[in-house]
Amino acid sequence: MSNLLSLHDAISEYVNDGDVIYAAGFTHLIPFAAGHEIIRQGKKNLTLARATPDLIYDQMVAAGCAKKVIFSYMGNPGVGSLRIVRAAIEKGELEWEEYSHFGMITRLQAGASGLPFLPMNQTAATDLERVNPLIKRVVDPYSGREVITVPALNPDVAIVHVQRCDKNGNAHLWGIVGEQKEVAFAAKKVILTAEEIVDEAVIRSDPNRTLIPGFIVSAVCHVPHAAHPSYAQGYYDRDNEFYLGWDKISEKPELVRQYLDEWVYGVEDREAYWQKLGPEKHAQLRIESRQSATVDYGKY
Repeated sequence: MSNLLSLHDAISEYVNDGDVIYAAGFTHLIPFAAGHEIIRQGKKNLTLARATPDLIYDQMVAAGCAKKVIFSYMGNPGVGSLRIVRAAIEKGELEWEEYSHFGMITRLQAGASGLPFLPMNQTAATDLERVNPLIKRVVDPYSGREVITVPALNPDVAIVHVQRCDKNGNAHLWGIVGEQKEVAFAAKKVILTAEEIVDEAVIRSDPNRTLIPGFIVSAVCHVPHAAHPSYAQGYYDRDNEFYLGWDKISEKPELVRQYLDEWVYGVEDREAYWQKLGPEKHAQLRIESRQSATVDYGKY
């Protein structure tokens, strides 16, 4: 059996209008290519869930794909606010739910565990409780003190970018790892995009690095450079110039439309996008190899 599909076909088959979508990744391995494909296919009324929404959600909101965002801290990393998402919320054009970082991860952990909710210790963010009625307090039956609870989050589709996986979706991730494992187990369907599709023997050679097992994966898509302008450890660097540039682009709706027309609607797929970036940008993002020490698993 193989779960290999083109990214176009995976988005077409598994992402439906009105779905709750969770595009995972923390600074690293952010699935921009999948977000762009969702925009190209004109998916609508999506709920976009994510801890620390990145520029991809700014772009998807700008393209009219979203009706709601569920998030913890929201911003252009190292630059400032996500202008488009923030403006849409302030104008009442976009529904929203906000949690702490740990609150979002706890929601995913509850969803992955098949639980209706999970408790948390109280935080200093009492304003989140005031504006979000889904954050509730209950009495701990063991100590008698109050704890916070958050409901499980079970996205319709989790989209995860990985460095490598086999054709069935057994996936290796390394570097900064965020909530990819939790959301994959919490979601109803999982779409993987991968820098490399490798033989099963490569995955089996390092089983502790297999954070996502193939039996929960719906589609595997070979999409090199899918995380740009974020980065993939061991493959290419973060494009900091783009993040700074987006802050200026997102100030003006006409510049946002120009960007989407040229870099999303105007390219057929991620390979065309990467070639359009050009050799100078490729060279800028190129990295030197830095191998980890080998691990000996022994032999029976």
